[in-house]
Amino acid sequence: MKIIVPVKQVPEVAEVKVNEETGTLIRDGVPSILNPFDEYAVEEAIKLRDHYGGEVVVMTMGPPQAKEALWKALAMGGDRAIHLTDRIFAGADTWATAYTLARQIKKMEYDLVICGKQAIDGDTAQVGPEIAELLGIPQICYVRHLEIDEDGKHVIAHRETDDGYDVIKAKMPVLLTATKGLNEPRLPNIMGIMKAKKKPLEEIDAATLGVPEDDLGLKGSPTTVRKVFPPERKSGGIKLQDVDAKEAARQLVEFLAKKGAI
Repeated sequence: MKIIVPVKQVPEVAEVKVNEETGTLIRDGVPSILNPFDEYAVEEAIKLRDHYGGEVVVMTMGPPQAKEALWKALAMGGDRAIHLTDRIFAGADTWATAYTLARQIKKMEYDLVICGKQAIDGDTAQVGPEIAELLGIPQICYVRHLEIDEDGKHVIAHRETDDGYDVIKAKMPVLLTATKGLNEPRLPNIMGIMKAKKKPLEEIDAATLGVPEDDLGLKGSPTTVRKVFPPERKSGGIKLQDVDAKEAARQLVEFLAKKGAI
């Protein structure tokens, strides 16, 4: 089974700050990590490979330092990596990112493409579904449980919804997006970390990809980010202290009535 896992290097959200003057993220000095939802995708791909045989190829688009995310995925157990890196790719929105990744995937053999459900720095959850559309293959998003059918040609996935979950069967090749609960990602051990640097890692630039520059990066992005800003802090509300449950309930009802909520 050939599985491709697109991943992303993201800033550690606990450390992210916003430049109040420019409205952009301050990335200097902020540690970067493998997107947590991508770890579920990598783990599931490795489990499938170990059970059915085949190969796990991890892929990312990003600056030179983004290969650190690939190394972690390789240390977890991925077989080889592809790094799409070129200044021309810079400034890509979700569409241009998906387009670039899909153009590379089209050149490869695959049965499954497994993505994290979203990246924690953007939270759009768009890249995975856009890749599926560009490849012209079925997509099942928010997968929390996955099985391979007895015929070896279909997947059976439990897709998380607001009301529970749907059970969906689709013929491979298919794209899945992984959510928390699908598995428990492994921590790379010392041996895995040592082997990761020796595994194949191919770098591909825009010229090698063979796509017009106007379709890539900022030029190929129909959307732009005007400003990034943190949400306004909410006030602390009110606290009912030193009263019994009956009195607390009375005060709460009185408060809600004044607000017109009841």
